[in-house]
Amino acid sequence: MTFEQLRIFLAVSEFLHFTRAAEALYLTQPAVSAAIHTLEAEYDVKLFHRTGRNIQLTDAGKLLLKEAKQILDQVALTERGLRELNNMQQGELKLGSSLTIGNYWLPDKISQFKRQYPGIVVNCTLGNAEEIAEGTATGLFDLGLVTGEIKASLKSCLQQEVVGSDRLQIVVGKSHPWYKRSEISPKELLTTTWVMREFGSGAQQIFEQTLQSWGIEPQQLNVILVLSSSEMVKAVVERGVGAAAIPELMVQKELKLSTLHAIPVVDRDKNFTKKLEIVQPVCKLKRQQRFQTRIASAFEGILTQGF
Repeated sequence: MTFEQLRIFLAVSEFLHFTRAAEALYLTQPAVSAAIHTLEAEYDVKLFHRTGRNIQLTDAGKLLLKEAKQILDQVALTERGLRELNNMQQGELKLGSSLTIGNYWLPDKISQFKRQYPGIVVNCTLGNAEEIAEGTATGLFDLGLVTGEIKASLKSCLQQEVVGSDRLQIVVGKSHPWYKRSEISPKELLTTTWVMREFGSGAQQIFEQTLQSWGIEPQQLNVILVLSSSEMVKAVVERGVGAAAIPELMVQKELKLSTLHAIPVVDRDKNFTKKLEIVQPVCKLKRQQRFQTRIASAFEGILTQGF
């Protein structure tokens, strides 16, 4: 079994079409068919069901698909490691980041890294925290940056380390009754409408956990909108729709311009007064027992500087 055969097999598995796979690989269709036939003959198995022009993976094909992806992924990592022996003059860093972290916290870290290693290409994919954790666990990213908890099913295969923090601010627009308020009590959170992030968002997880620590169940809130990005949430609230808990990094300009107003939550009792805060840690994720490139290790050092 050769790496070239595995590469051809993966292309046919992706397209489920010999001619399209051949075009993607810049090979002839007979060459692709011959490579698959050789694999099947060598191990006396059928990798694809052929029905007219349609093909589907057999059970043997599904097994090989899983293993082939892991094998070629490890080969690619090894090649990257060898190329890095040139004193980090070239190479690639694959990052995954949750949306707010990627848009507001991470750019400064990437800029520092590029100043030190200008020849390294940085590819960063944005998604919600759940998507980034899954991508890091499967090897799609060298490192993941998220806020919030990761799935219990992923904790055994991911290392998690806090490398920063941000606060969530409860904000409202000019037309909201709270706009001129200097503070609110925890119970008052139940008296307004809310705009929220979707399930799987790190900021949403932190907000819900904090509410529970204040004795408020998230389902008690009057949620009128659930949106897929904090930018959308900010824009809607700025136009006077409800309240929202938004990362402080995102609303600094709007607070200065007074298009949004941040309201502290204060718990007042006979014996004490306490300002309540919503702090979300920024966590670095990496896969357990995965070959770590020198490039990824160098970027980890920048992430933890000054923290």
